[in-house]
Amino acid sequence: MTMTSQHSAPKTAPAPQSTDGRKWKVAEIEALLKLPFNDLLFRAQQVHREHFDPNAVQRSTLLSIKTGGCSEDCGYCSQSARYDTGLERERLLALEEVLENARAAKAKGSSRFCMGAAWRGPKDKDLEPVIDMIREVKALGLETCVTLGMLKEGQAEKLRDAGLDYYNHNIDTAPEFYGQVITTHTFQDRLDTLDRVRNVGINVCSGGIVGMGEDRRNRAAMIAQLANMNPPPESVPINNLVAIEGTPMADNEQVDPIEFVRTIAVARITMPNSFVRLSAGRQQMSDEMQALCFAAGANSMFYGDRLLTTDNPETDRDEALFAKLGLKAI
Repeated sequence: MTMTSQHSAPKTAPAPQSTDGRKWKVAEIEALLKLPFNDLLFRAQQVHREHFDPNAVQRSTLLSIKTGGCSEDCGYCSQSARYDTGLERERLLALEEVLENARAAKAKGSSRFCMGAAWRGPKDKDLEPVIDMIREVKALGLETCVTLGMLKEGQAEKLRDAGLDYYNHNIDTAPEFYGQVITTHTFQDRLDTLDRVRNVGINVCSGGIVGMGEDRRNRAAMIAQLANMNPPPESVPINNLVAIEGTPMADNEQVDPIEFVRTIAVARITMPNSFVRLSAGRQQMSDEMQALCFAAGANSMFYGDRLLTTDNPETDRDEALFAKLGLKAI
């Protein structure tokens, strides 16, 4: 059923105006998270329909091009050398292996190919083979994205010159909660890399993770940090923690599904022009939970059977879900 003028907005959720350029306060976002669920989804749908086709979803595939052995202590990560997760350290993949995966991703319907390397940050010599990957993947007609850790001066320029479309560097969580997740670098280090990327004209992909032990106010503060960037990230991945054995967060309880959907809705309301992506944790989500996320304004997803080192829904399951919901791929 389509919305018509006879279905007026609830008093608690007035028709939203454009939020471009405004600064969000954490308390405002926390208030959104507290709205009655139907009111919150109604408002998120209004914003979504003002800026996007409500039935179109962008699909990205993420490949680990260099797995394991990272020196950082991110408490959620299977690739940290500090934790025994059973993951073997591997060398950087060969160019042809990357291209084989990219061709397969395109054939299955992905429009963007993302490449992730488990580094604190790349050395200059590390960038050369990655630059070749970017150029060759782009030549296949795919958008390109890389996540390589923290960048030094001059490295973002090299990636831009190779034709990189997006650089992913998640802020992970709220500034005040960051030290409980990572101690080997600071929240500001993350922002410095995002500034380097933005300043050379590469699109920013940055989001966070829910379920790391943060509370609702922490989630509100994370969304505020993203929404108040100038401009907000073009792509905002919202990850649902995959608790991996051997990491400090192995025993974390999953965030309540409705609370996760609320986080998606608030990301949509506060970042109306951004693609909001369902990322890690989809394997554990029911079709119904994902449907609610799409109704709340998610319009991007990681697509393909693997997501770096964790499982992702098989493409056949996603195709069936798209058919049930009447969604189309961008």
